[in-house]
Amino acid sequence: MITDLAARPDLLEPALDLGDVGAEFMRYDQIGTLTRASRLARRWPEYFLVVLEGAVPVARAVSVPVAFPTPERTELPDHGWDGIILWAIEDALDDRPLTTLAALEVHVFADRRGRGFATEALTGLRDLAAAKNLARFVVPVRPTGKQDHPYLPMADYLRRRRADGLPEDPWLRTHERLGATFVKIAPFAMTITGTLGQWRRWTGQSFADGPNAVAGGLAPVLASREQDLGVYVEPNVWLEHPVTATPAPR
Repeated sequence: MITDLAARPDLLEPALDLGDVGAEFMRYDQIGTLTRASRLARRWPEYFLVVLEGAVPVARAVSVPVAFPTPERTELPDHGWDGIILWAIEDALDDRPLTTLAALEVHVFADRRGRGFATEALTGLRDLAAAKNLARFVVPVRPTGKQDHPYLPMADYLRRRRADGLPEDPWLRTHERLGATFVKIAPFAMTITGTLGQWRRWTGQSFADGPNAVAGGLAPVLASREQDLGVYVEPNVWLEHPVTATPAPR
């Protein structure tokens, strides 16, 4: 069963208790501060879905509506996750007509993974787009297996396919099985900067000059001891799911 926070505002805290997505350092993306759960729940509660097993929340799926395409937005943002958040805030402030649903996060409780709840959450978002008369549903996907290959360019990683033709990456494979198609790589999907002291606190690691792999990172942190600076620029992958005219029952 899937519901949303507009219908069940009491599920916000249980949904958040399902855990965080990604490593500790990802909490320090400055654009991400715009999407604190309380803000999303207050501004877009109907776009914050919770998957229930019986009466127990087991997954959440968070999204925002945006205006796309428009004369000035002819393609999805190279800044991926960060970029789509800025679009959503701009559109809310300007009260623009909304045409596309963009996912921000799909997260399944660790003990419930591998049981189809991620697929249910993605299907719920796709059906939500149809129910809201939004023509498109796009996702800035963070491939889960890329963290095992932080120095491999994203384009090369996307070429890794199994014998059956599906992506080697399990999260990309889930999307593709649901009919999602590749749009483009978002080379600057998330940017996090900090002093080397901050990076040591966030990761528990020391840093040498140059690129440094970090646990949970899809790309290395570029470090400069002279400038006391570490910069992490994460690539993601824009995928688009088909939106059916008549949503499945929810």
